[in-house]
Amino acid sequence: MYTLTKRIQLNENTVLISVKAPLVAARCLPGQFVVLMVHEKGERIPLTVADYDREQGTVSMIFQSVGGSTRLLAQKKCGEDLFAVVGPLGKPSDLQGIQKAAVIGGGLGCAIAYPVARALHEQGCETELIAGFRSREQVILLEEMAAVSKHLTLMTDDGSMGEKGFVTDALRRLLEQGERFDAVYAVGPLPMMKFVCRLTESYGIPTVVSMNSIMIDGTGMCGCCRLTVGGKIRFACVDGPEFDGHAVDFDEAIARNTAYRAQEREADCRLLRKAEEHE
Repeated sequence: MYTLTKRIQLNENTVLISVKAPLVAARCLPGQFVVLMVHEKGERIPLTVADYDREQGTVSMIFQSVGGSTRLLAQKKCGEDLFAVVGPLGKPSDLQGIQKAAVIGGGLGCAIAYPVARALHEQGCETELIAGFRSREQVILLEEMAAVSKHLTLMTDDGSMGEKGFVTDALRRLLEQGERFDAVYAVGPLPMMKFVCRLTESYGIPTVVSMNSIMIDGTGMCGCCRLTVGGKIRFACVDGPEFDGHAVDFDEAIARNTAYRAQEREADCRLLRKAEEHE
């Protein structure tokens, strides 16, 4: 079993947990993910590692309790156990030779962008970080992101905190001011990454995106997380999760990510009915 050592409610729907998993913590690198199971018959939940402590043997993940399985996970308390923590999975971020970078996080994607920005910062890279959220209520990791970047720009859709607008507005402003980057790393909703890539492609800046596709086994056997990258089929779990953003077929990925909305709603209803039965 894997024991929860920390649980922090970051906002209404977003939770940070740390789990005792020494073998996973010993091998984790930025960009990789784990697969969790709350109980023996539970769904496999893929979550990118937000942080790790090799000395304490813990890994930390940040997630939103929006579906049945993540709601069960969010109900876990410190000292309680998870059935499984499998990983680290996927390829780590390739940060070699990057001296100046822009790291862009959208919403929960900031939990994935943060360890990438931190790794770049620790290797002496000049890092510009842009974080976007719908509103003040969704903002997370503000102090942590500021600590690992030369400059942090906060954007909110409604202007309730930071600047009003989208992450692409902030990035476009930097590029129009003459800023150039060895690479841009973008993590967030698929439409956000799509438009970041469209912008950087016009400036010829290499751009890496983290693709959180629908995933089941996390080892490449099921083929559920397939993507089209550069006209070829790739699997996010073993070939990624990071890819050349200018080669990703985002329209296909967006369509695939919405394919099971009806089943997701049905699963949520079943979970709510079970909860009511136990009250």
